[in-house]
Amino acid sequence: MTTTRDRLREEAFENHGYIRRSEALRNGASPAALDMLVTRGALERSAHGVYRDPVVPPTEHDELHLAVLWTGVDTACLSHETALALYELSDLIPDRIHVTIPRKHRIRRRGGDRYQVHHEDLLQRQIGWAEQIPTVDPATAIAQCIDYGTPTYLLRQAIDQALGTGRLTAPVADNLRQVLERRERRH
Repeated sequence: MTTTRDRLREEAFENHGYIRRSEALRNGASPAALDMLVTRGALERSAHGVYRDPVVPPTEHDELHLAVLWTGVDTACLSHETALALYELSDLIPDRIHVTIPRKHRIRRRGGDRYQVHHEDLLQRQIGWAEQIPTVDPATAIAQCIDYGTPTYLLRQAIDQALGTGRLTAPVADNLRQVLERRERRH
């Protein structure tokens, strides 16, 4: 028989060691049981409503996954420059972790100093997965970065690399280049 603790650990292994409080409660854990697991060191508080199972080995992408979970929004995803960096589509090194949530959501919690939260209603087809983290697709990330003001040379590099690796089709790459050129003419 699978215990609540086993279900929580399984959830943690699928999410870079993280467990949302809401998921833990859905998996049968009570608020008192979560507090007990924290007190005993079986879980660590990582952010508001987010715990980490210390048994799960850390990875280089833990901080990115935590940013998405920190929002508390089920449809949150990595976006903009963070998505380009995660896909390794340019030499871009973002100074903040970019996360997009739907326009109707507002975040009123602390702890997001390293996060840049964007509000945009994305279509389901614009969101994929990178390193087991919900992330906008490369075309959407590039379009977001064009609007955000990311340097042109980095975006050209991202378009070329995405096209070269099959992450963009030629027509989509051409369209993004045209949008980038229009931005350049305006400035």
